[in-house]
Amino acid sequence: MNLVKKYLGIVWILLGAYVGYDRTIDSLAKIASDKLEDRVFGWVILCVLVPIVVGGLILFGKYAFDGEYNSKE
Repeated sequence: MNLVKKYLGIVWILLGAYVGYDRTIDSLAKIASDKLEDRVFGWVILCVLVPIVVGGLILFGKYAFDGEYNSKE
């Protein structure tokens, strides 16, 4: 089971990188929009939500890969 957690740690890290790229590209497209509400929403996503989500996924993956969630027995 601990080996599965290590592999899933790599999956979480890669998922964090993908989400960061995808949401950044989407936010930049919204920022370039003509409507004000799209621009504001794009900036909120880019400056607030992307760092929280990406940081959480990558940190969770790092801990899983390092074996922090392994049972001590």
